[in-house]
Amino acid sequence: MLRQLFGRIAVISLAGVLLGCSSTRRIMEEQSSSTLTFRQGDKRVLTYNIRPPVNSGVPVESGDYFHPFTTPSGEVLTDFSPPDHKHHRGIFLAWVEMHSGETDADFWGWGEHAPTKGRRVDVEQIDEIKTQKDQASFVASCEWRAEGAVLLNEELRAELKTLPRGNVLQLTYKLTPFSDITLSQWAFSGFCLRVRREGDVTYYSPAGVATLPNPNHLKPESDWPDDKWYAAILKLPNTKTIGGAVISHPSNPKTLWHNHRDIRMINPCIVAPNAIQLRKGTPLLLRYKVVAFDGAVPTDLLNQQAGSW
Repeated sequence: MLRQLFGRIAVISLAGVLLGCSSTRRIMEEQSSSTLTFRQGDKRVLTYNIRPPVNSGVPVESGDYFHPFTTPSGEVLTDFSPPDHKHHRGIFLAWVEMHSGETDADFWGWGEHAPTKGRRVDVEQIDEIKTQKDQASFVASCEWRAEGAVLLNEELRAELKTLPRGNVLQLTYKLTPFSDITLSQWAFSGFCLRVRREGDVTYYSPAGVATLPNPNHLKPESDWPDDKWYAAILKLPNTKTIGGAVISHPSNPKTLWHNHRDIRMINPCIVAPNAIQLRKGTPLLLRYKVVAFDGAVPTDLLNQQAGSW
């Protein structure tokens, strides 16, 4: 049963009053039945969604995603259920085609090669919520269900750091299948950052501006080569420039990146090189960082974060 902490909101608010100016950089937590939100001063930094909003139109019922995630200035980086891809959910993990011995499932939400109906990720419990100056963390226990049957258990460890040059979200997913499961080969799916559609976009790698063509969703070989990180810069209509980057841990399975400018996604795809076989009871460990920043690409910060695992 999901642990609720409504009473802590009032306690935290009172603590902020008593501490006065010394609490301005401390991250505060707010929890409802559907969200866990972290704020710093008057700015919302990050929300973890336990379930989608009612009547959101998203084609999968899964929670276990992050939106919004903001830059240090408070600009929202992520997008949720945009008109062009209603199944995109800010920062999320899902695959478009999974096969077990008894059922098939599409937790991504495309729905063309495996069913989405009755397939959802349920957040069962949130524990170990910790907040302090410039940092917060929690652990979520989730179940990936197909028509009520649990296909795998997910333990998610999330760590948030607010730095002057970028907000850093570090995520560790431990996925334990209840039976043998095949993650089919696709050019896309897996871990994904979906950024806003507004304004012009430019992609970067550690070497500078990325000039590779947009990949084809039906051709895994068209994905971009593996690298420490990729970033997207958005020049917003309000003249602000913001950006987001995804950093992949070197121990993650072999990866190609489905980074598509028109779709505004950064997607380190572990099933692009080949299908992946998950064995019953053997965990798959995936680790990523997402950085939200203002202005130009903070190459030195991203390289530092990539080297600090």
